[in-house]
Amino acid sequence: MKSKTSEIADGVFFVHSEMVNWVLLTDGDAVTVIDTGYPGQRGDVEDSIRAIGRDPQGIEAVLITHAHVDHIGSAQYLADTYAAPVLVHPDEAAHARRECHEVATPWDVLSNIWRPGVLRWATKLIQLGGTAKYGVDSPTAMPVPGALACPGGPVPVLAPGHTSGHTIYHLPDRGVVISGDALITGHLTSPVSGPQLLPRWFDHDRTAAAESLRIIGEVDADILLPGHGPIHHGSVAEAAATARERAGSAL
Repeated sequence: MKSKTSEIADGVFFVHSEMVNWVLLTDGDAVTVIDTGYPGQRGDVEDSIRAIGRDPQGIEAVLITHAHVDHIGSAQYLADTYAAPVLVHPDEAAHARRECHEVATPWDVLSNIWRPGVLRWATKLIQLGGTAKYGVDSPTAMPVPGALACPGGPVPVLAPGHTSGHTIYHLPDRGVVISGDALITGHLTSPVSGPQLLPRWFDHDRTAAAESLRIIGEVDADILLPGHGPIHHGSVAEAAATARERAGSAL
């Protein structure tokens, strides 16, 4: 389950693993971490920072796209260990603190366990600590709109549906969008590859998730770094349109 790190643009590193991805942005020795994998991947997150020639002590900020365990599994650990603030969209703060729950339930998983890939995904999730109730004790509500004052200067854009405060991050000077789970390119539970939404039982509000594809499509970028699946090179607007078409009647 080891991860693979690739430099996508100057100071932009995509870390891909079978179960979930994260992104590193650098400015000199300073690092922004966007999403943090499962609890069982904290060593991989630290190793990915070392692999790009940086020290985890240089983490200046941890950003999350949304507060599901596969994206915030190491966030509190990084905050405690490296004194890095964890920034979330204001609409996602309560979810990050676990004051509310916008996640697939055990019943959702069990009722879909017959589908190809779901049992394999669920088994790996358990192995990576995905059933633990991980949250963030004191997330910082990020200032919006506008670029954040952290390495890479990412611009947060609210794209709700998967969760209420799901946020994508735009790097306008590099033509990159970090899309989290609002637009992915593959998942163990999906029979198709390429731009798509997650299966609907993962989404808190499927209608809003579909509408957020329009938001993503309006962002000027030609590189998509998804929360699950490989990098997508090409028009992000076209990728979002493809995902909407594939969702079809499932919306």
